[in-house]
Amino acid sequence: MSPMPKQSVKKSRIRLLHQYYSYTGFYSFVKSSIGKAIIPIVVFIVSLWIIHAFVIDFDDLFTSITTTYSPIAILTVFFASESLLGLIPPEIFIAWADKTQTPLLYLSLLAALSYSGGIISYFIGRGIAKMPAVYQYLELKMYKHVKMIRKWGGFLIVVGALLPIPFSLTSIAAGLIQYDFKHYLLFGLLRFVRFYLYAVVIFNVF
Repeated sequence: MSPMPKQSVKKSRIRLLHQYYSYTGFYSFVKSSIGKAIIPIVVFIVSLWIIHAFVIDFDDLFTSITTTYSPIAILTVFFASESLLGLIPPEIFIAWADKTQTPLLYLSLLAALSYSGGIISYFIGRGIAKMPAVYQYLELKMYKHVKMIRKWGGFLIVVGALLPIPFSLTSIAAGLIQYDFKHYLLFGLLRFVRFYLYAVVIFNVF
């Protein structure tokens, strides 16, 4: 009896993965997340346009910020935000990068800092996993994220990297369950795609 061709094995595995993600609700989750993300993005863009048109000129605002504060200070604030629950929307910093003399450079730095902040969040999760009392508390608080990471692993990290979901929370959850670090680093690289995509589609940075 001849062995099963590699191509057939690969197709069977993909089919099984597809069935698994269908049954566990992953596709529904992604669809719901995209639907929820679209509204905040539209609201954010419309709000920016209204504020820009009737309240304050963002060109003047970001020009003032770039002349008042050093890039290192702004990047430091962003890095801290991305390492601690994503407190400030990255879109604000993408808009700032557009007003600098070298938008591509600062956009790349923002993406790299966001990626690095996620790594720090991952290790925060790993550290918390070694503290039983704190671990139990956070596992309850982040039950939804932890549950989804356990079910879907890398695919949820992909979603967290690409969509307007706090990447830091997804990273902490990955650390809590001690998700494979090499795979986390690989999937997390899509964070760069998110920044460049948003820069092109929303802010026309390039």
